[in-house]
Amino acid sequence: MVAGVTIRRYQDDDKESVKEIFTLGMSEHVPSSFMHLLKQPLTQMTLMVTFCALLASSKSILLPVVAVTLLLAGAKQLVGYLFNSYIDTSLKKDLNHIQETYLENKDSCFWVAESDGRVVATVACLPAEREPGYMELKRLSVRRTHRGMGIAKALSRTVADFSRERGFPAVILYTSVVQTDAQRLYENMGYTRIREFVIPEPIAKITNFTLIEYRLDLLQGGGGIGGGLKGQ
Repeated sequence: MVAGVTIRRYQDDDKESVKEIFTLGMSEHVPSSFMHLLKQPLTQMTLMVTFCALLASSKSILLPVVAVTLLLAGAKQLVGYLFNSYIDTSLKKDLNHIQETYLENKDSCFWVAESDGRVVATVACLPAEREPGYMELKRLSVRRTHRGMGIAKALSRTVADFSRERGFPAVILYTSVVQTDAQRLYENMGYTRIREFVIPEPIAKITNFTLIEYRLDLLQGGGGIGGGLKGQ
């Protein structure tokens, strides 16, 4: 347990705080996702071809520079739009219906971490759809002001204990290629990287936006959560 922090089941009064934590947490990944997009060969080729073609046709440096700048601005807007769409989808899918999604089934739950009367972090779990028989950790997010205190590790341990008590052999989770702090966090806690795959949506394939699946085996070494906590 983290000093000064209480982990408890979600209550209806927590709804707005939970949505705020999730929305702010996801929005933080827009800059790193934009940089990921810029590193892709297709993006670099498009920018280079556009620049060279306009430079050759206009005989002026101004037009290609303006065009590339507009393309970059458009790409950043696209990344922001995609994240906002994901946030909206997540709110509609489960975060607007936490009671029904997580608290009406004995094999699922939603927790918040509270500090000084304020909700500062969240986590949830439910039986995995992609990997039947496993539990899936979801919605782990910590306010920026409360990271580095061990809250994420404590919440993950809560999910592991809950899953073990209900006879699940492992917990799985998914994070994105741009969430490097989260990757280090999970690996420090004993999760094993199982596979990487590109999201099936066309825009994700074009940008090579990859998800990483992690698994924590609960029947080995008392849950496998160990080591230091970094980043959250």
